[in-house]
Amino acid sequence: MTLNTDIAEMRTTKASAPVVESTTRSSAVVSRQGAPRILMVGGGTGGHAYPAIAIADAIRAQNPRAVVEFAGSRTNIEWRIVPEAGYAIHHVSVRGLQRKLTLANLAMPFVVSRGLVEAHALIRHFDADIIVGTGGYVAMPVILAARVLRRPIVLQEQNAFMGLTNRVGMRFATRLHVAFPEAIPNSDSDRCRLTGNPVRTSLTRPTREEAHAHFNMSGIRQVIFMTGGSLGSQVMNEVMAESVRSFLSRGDTAVIWQTGDRYFDRYKESIPEHPNLHLLRYVSRMDMAYNAADLVVCRAGASTCSELMLTGSAPLLIPSPNVAEDHQTQNARSLEKAGAAEILPESRMRADFRSTVRRLLDQPDRLAEMRTQAKRLARPDAAADIARDVLNLAMEGLN
Repeated sequence: MTLNTDIAEMRTTKASAPVVESTTRSSAVVSRQGAPRILMVGGGTGGHAYPAIAIADAIRAQNPRAVVEFAGSRTNIEWRIVPEAGYAIHHVSVRGLQRKLTLANLAMPFVVSRGLVEAHALIRHFDADIIVGTGGYVAMPVILAARVLRRPIVLQEQNAFMGLTNRVGMRFATRLHVAFPEAIPNSDSDRCRLTGNPVRTSLTRPTREEAHAHFNMSGIRQVIFMTGGSLGSQVMNEVMAESVRSFLSRGDTAVIWQTGDRYFDRYKESIPEHPNLHLLRYVSRMDMAYNAADLVVCRAGASTCSELMLTGSAPLLIPSPNVAEDHQTQNARSLEKAGAAEILPESRMRADFRSTVRRLLDQPDRLAEMRTQAKRLARPDAAADIARDVLNLAMEGLN
C-alpha cells in the first residue's frame, strides 16, 4: 500500500471534517467546532503503543466527537494492535538506528527523508489539530513534521530516563507528560506534568480471595509470581527452575510462573507437576496474578512498574540489561528510592535469587511496606488526565 492509497482511504473514512489541502486552516476550524482531530503516534514496542491507545480511549470517552487516528509502521506491533483497538492507522516509513556500525545505517538518511515527507503529507491531509507522541523511533518523523507545520505537540514519557525521541521532541513540545519524577527536565519544568503511565484500571478489581480462587489455591499462605514478559527471560527461567522445588517445599507457598512463549515447552517437560505450582506459557489474567501474589518477581519496564504501583504489589525487580540506555534500571531505582521495591541485578541472580526471595517472604512487614509505598506512587487517572490536557490544547486552536 502506497502513501497515496493511505491518504485516499483516509479521505473516504473522514466523516467529521473535510480534507484541507492548503496551509491555511480557518475554514476547516469553523466547520468542526468541538470536533478536534488528534493524530497519535508511538510504537515499535507495546510499551509505547499501549499507552497511546489508552490515551486515545480516554479522549474518546471525554469527547465522543473527537476524531482520533494513528501513525505508525507496518513492520511494528502498532500495525496490529491499533486496528484491534478500533482505530485507523496510517503508515510512515521509519527504521530504528542500529547502535553498532552496520551497512543498514547507510540507508538511514533516505528512510528519514521519506518518513518526513510522508508524515508532512499525513498531518496536512488528516488536518491534525494536535499530535500526541508516546515515544519510540516511529514517532520522530511525525513530531518533526508537526514542528514544521506549527501544530501543537504533546509528548508522554513512560520511563524514568527519557528516550531519545522524546529528548529531541521536547524542544518543540507544548506539553510533556512523564511517569517518574526523575524524567522531569530541570530546564522545562513549566511545560512538564507528572501524570503517570496510562494502565488498565481493571487490574485492581479482584480481591486476594478471588485471585486465590482463580488459581485454585487452598491453604496457601504466600504466593510468588514470576514473569519475564510475554516472550520470557532465559536467565529468570533458569534460576526459577533451580529454585522452585525449594520454594514449594514450604508447603504453604505457591508459585505462579509465566515462562513466556519461547520457554514453556522446555519447562513443561522438565519440571515435575506440583499442586502448588502454576506453570503457564502466558498469564491471561494479570489482574488475578498481581492480586494473588505476595511477591512479584519481574522486569522493570515502564508499564510493568506502573501496574505494580496501581495494584499495590511488592516487587523484586530484575532490570533487563539489554534495553536502550538501561532505562529499566532507572525505573527500578525510582521505585526502590520510594521504598516500593527491591532490586536484584541480573548478574547476581544465580548467586542471590533464592536467598533474596526467602528473605523477603520471611519479612511480611517489609512486603506490606512495599505495597503501601507502591500504592502511594500510583496514578490511576493518568490516561484521563493526559486526555483532558490534549483536548484542552486542541480546543484552544479551534476556538
